Amino acid sequence: MTTVQVRYFASARAASGVEQETVRLPAGASVSEAIVVLRERHPERLPRVLEAASFLVDGIAVRDPSRPLPDGAELDVLPPFAGG
Repeated sequence: MTTVQVRYFASARAASGVEQETVRLPAGASVSEAIVVLRERHPERLPRVLEAASFLVDGIAVRDPSRPLPDGAELDVLPPFAGG
């Protein structure tokens, strides 16, 4: 098993209802597989946010969602931010 700490920011936090949570996945699971689990855990509002979100694994932007997650990784969910 792989344990991943998921941290939610801004509207992702509001949609999930939590600031962070621990997710256990099969060994070798990818970022996209983690996203499926997050959609299932928070089906009401989070899926819409996840469609537009960016993700960081241990502080590095995810360009390929098929990237495997290492055990103990930190997965950040970053919705689009407005600013100026």
